[in-house]
Amino acid sequence: MRDPRPHRPLRVGIVCPYSFDVPGGVQFHVRDLAEALLARGHTVSVLAPADDETPVPPWMVAAGRAVPVRYNGAVARMNFGPVAAARVRRWLAAGEFDVLHLHEPVTPSLSLLALWIADGPVVATFHTALQRSRSLQMAYPLVRQSLEKISARIAVSEDARRTLVEHMGGDAVVLPNGVYTETFAAARPDPRWVGTPERPTVAFLGRLDEPRKGLHVLLGAVPRVLASHPGARFLVAGRGDTDADDVREVLGDHASAVELLGGVSDEEKASLLASVDVYCAPQTGGESFGIVLVEAMSAGATVVASDLGAFARVLDDGETGVLFPLGDPDALGDTLVRVLGDPALRARVRAEAARRVGRFDWSVVTDGVLAVYEMVVAGRDAPVGEDPSSLRGARLRGLRRGWAEGATPAPTDAATREGPR
Repeated sequence: MRDPRPHRPLRVGIVCPYSFDVPGGVQFHVRDLAEALLARGHTVSVLAPADDETPVPPWMVAAGRAVPVRYNGAVARMNFGPVAAARVRRWLAAGEFDVLHLHEPVTPSLSLLALWIADGPVVATFHTALQRSRSLQMAYPLVRQSLEKISARIAVSEDARRTLVEHMGGDAVVLPNGVYTETFAAARPDPRWVGTPERPTVAFLGRLDEPRKGLHVLLGAVPRVLASHPGARFLVAGRGDTDADDVREVLGDHASAVELLGGVSDEEKASLLASVDVYCAPQTGGESFGIVLVEAMSAGATVVASDLGAFARVLDDGETGVLFPLGDPDALGDTLVRVLGDPALRARVRAEAARRVGRFDWSVVTDGVLAVYEMVVAGRDAPVGEDPSSLRGARLRGLRRGWAEGATPAPTDAATREGPR
């Protein structure tokens, strides 16, 4: 990486550890951040695993086929090894980036390779939230020295920050996942999915064959809901091995209330969320944030979600959505019955969600990310012998003032503290 100088626009290199062949939350976060930075006039290049046949945007460099690895209750597809390292090295040399932004840099992935190879201002974003992770504990001694190369750390939620602190030491500034809220607010309902008082609709989005996404919890609640709302429809969108026969085996005669939509496009997802009465998030664990909750709130759906810590924080402890006890199908059924039967409750929750959801918009989140970039670039430019903490402190005080006025989420000194030596 070349020696950066404080200027605008910036040359930003972003590394995504997970494959775009089967995109998920981290991939979408990287994609949207890249587009937000490009829209502001910065030069952006994203390095990510992807097959040669996979269509990728012009600003993305495909790093080849990924290998599936079990991680955090899901299957993560990552690229690692000497061939991948050579690609990372060539990409870094060609990019001459002012700042390198790595996502999940402690997984065996392109991000970790880039951290080993790179020299210059490095920002790292941590997405994972786990109460206890043996793999992270085992990885720490292997990556400890490399972590000291990170200039600033970002966590997408308080849960992700806590995971980082407990397993790796140090700290991070919390900047949430971004959502283009106006895109969902402007989405048009689809008549196929619009609910009525007699036939209300409940949507679910997620991998159907990942137990932590909680589809089994929702299916367990279906009979209880149908007993009070016999016309209720459950619209299930997502890829996976679950099919109509599986649903029929679980629900018997109630299976006709469940409609499997398969994978949906971004446009269809927005339309689905704008159409239904309730969006249900029955996840049982492994969630650090909850992007789809923000998308549903932006689209005008009433959110019903398990009371995971990450979900409770996004939903302001039940002010902008309705929470139910984790993993309890009967409690979910009772909650859905109550919410579907109370239009005033749904209207109140939706109104509060619409009032607060703007803090997750990419315009706000990008301000925060750029503030971190500017801080690390300025820190790199400090003359030899200058105390960088005084420079950082002055910049951070200004950033905090902006946050207090409702402008930009401000990093704190915690974002640049190193872990234990």
